Amino acid sequence: MELILLLFIAIFVITYRMNNGENVYRFFMKGVSTAYQKYAPYSYQEVKAKTKNLGQEYTTRDYAVQIVLFGAVAGGISYLYFYNIIIAAAYAGVAIAFIPYLAYLRSQKIYSEYIFEQVQIYTTNVIMEFATTQSFVKSLEGVRDSGILEDPVLRDVETMIQMSYQNGTIDESIDYFNEKYPFYMVKNMNQIFLQITKEGAKDSGQALENMSMDIDMLVEGVYKDQVDRKTFHKKFITFGLALFLLVMAMQFLLGTDSYMNLLGVWYVKLVLHAVIIINAFFLLQGEKFYNEDLGVE
Repeated sequence: MELILLLFIAIFVITYRMNNGENVYRFFMKGVSTAYQKYAPYSYQEVKAKTKNLGQEYTTRDYAVQIVLFGAVAGGISYLYFYNIIIAAAYAGVAIAFIPYLAYLRSQKIYSEYIFEQVQIYTTNVIMEFATTQSFVKSLEGVRDSGILEDPVLRDVETMIQMSYQNGTIDESIDYFNEKYPFYMVKNMNQIFLQITKEGAKDSGQALENMSMDIDMLVEGVYKDQVDRKTFHKKFITFGLALFLLVMAMQFLLGTDSYMNLLGVWYVKLVLHAVIIINAFFLLQGEKFYNEDLGVE
């Protein structure tokens, strides 16, 4: 332990000297940020960047408010269970540690909603373009050049066009896009275009019109699901927090003195810890469900 402490101090001193007075904290934070940019999954970097571009990224103030709120709620609830400052501080610290994970879930939800809107634009406008061009690739080019798509969907449409010209067929490009965006409306629409391109279809206009109506119904269903999820989310969080406070009812029924005596029994403490952990787990699962991808099978 002493050796580790000495090594840490040595690294700190060397770092300070090497940076000639530069704020060491800032230097370390810069190093951590550089490492994150280098090794973090590209997909999450893109999610974070898009959330920022949409103006919905958490600010420093938002994080500060969450730290105070999570710490106060977790610390207050755990103190009501154990009447122990150390245990309350530990639970407060654990709750605060989950804030980045919850921010990640929120970012994924925002990004998922954005991608769904882009995919909706892609499918609807490709169908409209095909009515004029009667060519799937030309339809993709028309949508690409219209300026209505944004990255990453725009970038992937460009890849589809290039793959189609290189291979002389749309098979691989469709497989590529279906894998990137496994939405029902994408797979269904692309399958129709694949069939039209390979076999031809006298009633292609009717098939695409039906597909367009199907997309409208699907989008309506997805947005309805969003509203239902918000309603569920509010009720779920309220109910979950209320379950934490059942210990107050127990203390009222038993009396404070009797409850304090029970806290002296080790397995009673174990049960109380289990109640907090299990309830917190289900709250996290509820958050995960609320922020899951939209419109994906």
